[in-house]
Amino acid sequence: MNIQKIYTKFIQCDFKFTTDSRSISEGCIFFALKGENFNGNNFAKKALEMGAHFAVVDQNLGEDERFIYVDDVLTFMQKLAHFHRTCYDIPVIGICGSNGKTTTKNLLHAVLTKKYNTHYTKGNYNNHIGVPITLLEMPQNTEIAIVELGTNSPGEIAELCSLAQPNFGLITNIGKEHLEGFGTLEAVAKEESEIYHHLLKNEGLAFINADDEWLTRMSRGLENKTFYSKSDCHINSLVPTISFQYKNTAFTSALMGDYNLDNILTAIAVGEYFNIDLEIISEAIANYLPDNNRSQLIQQGSNTILLDAYNANPSSMQVAIQNFAHMPQESKVLILGDMYELGSSAKDEHNNLLEWCLQFNFTHVYTLGDIFASVSENMGVTTPNTMEKLGNSLRQKAYKNTAFLIKGSRGMKMESVLAYL
Repeated sequence: MNIQKIYTKFIQCDFKFTTDSRSISEGCIFFALKGENFNGNNFAKKALEMGAHFAVVDQNLGEDERFIYVDDVLTFMQKLAHFHRTCYDIPVIGICGSNGKTTTKNLLHAVLTKKYNTHYTKGNYNNHIGVPITLLEMPQNTEIAIVELGTNSPGEIAELCSLAQPNFGLITNIGKEHLEGFGTLEAVAKEESEIYHHLLKNEGLAFINADDEWLTRMSRGLENKTFYSKSDCHINSLVPTISFQYKNTAFTSALMGDYNLDNILTAIAVGEYFNIDLEIISEAIANYLPDNNRSQLIQQGSNTILLDAYNANPSSMQVAIQNFAHMPQESKVLILGDMYELGSSAKDEHNNLLEWCLQFNFTHVYTLGDIFASVSENMGVTTPNTMEKLGNSLRQKAYKNTAFLIKGSRGMKMESVLAYL
């Protein structure tokens, strides 16, 4: 059965689908995906019993016209998502980069939704499974789509661009992400630049941060591009919140730091390009509140907590710490968790970060995780080996009028520290 015929069935199902047999809705299509610890084919019959009209499977489950047999369910879902994307003649903005993709995506959505029916990536659905789901979820009335494109190994950005077909795009920055898969910063840059190659081949337009040397150098061959820069605005404050003037319009944000100012300026540049009034853009940015452990500013009594524990790599750690050092409180405490996926450079990166932190003379530095513990000797760092011990150590200090930065890789779940503060 060819893709057009199955797309007709997708239409018959009113574009309803799921990859989770626990969330079957009446009349949907069930995609029986496989993973390391599950096989969706085993739940396909149950999905039909629960009300799914069709189940896309890649194992022989018997004769039932409601089964759609394909060679590989994931590959087929990607092809169907691509076909669905080609039915829309709309701006599709692809977002790549080492750090800040999700915050930038959310800011763009906050701005663009003020004028357009905007569809965007939910959560962190930015990989070979998440991007097709994002595309298939695109409603018929979508006027602009924002698709986050993630990577942890070479070739993924090119593959995701071929799926999503972005005609607009941006790279937030180039940093030391997933070095286990890439090895070097240059390899990261090469991978992220695939979105520029895609835009060049398809006559798309790139939004480029002119202050970033990596991005300006990588984008030299692009024919269609527009630049934005911090030099275009007058900065009033970066910590604990952001405030600045841009073209005689005042902007404020609950976000903090010059790295988040870059994300905000990206949203302004995109909003302006799509003819949204600056006052409306300013309102959208002011009303955006970070969540899900990303750049959250929390006040607890006399203490101020910056919770940025969704993920971490050496580059994002460094900019977060550097901005945290400018917090107005005299007492400042770092609470850092291990950074994952750094491969053979893991110990060196953790050691270098701790040595670099010493210049700021923070009141106290706590670390959690085996890698930090292996390099922290003689650095004046407290390295408890469990979250409970870390929490008890913090409680014993009874900090007051103190600023805290909590950051670490997702697997460390550093937000758990909040219970002890």
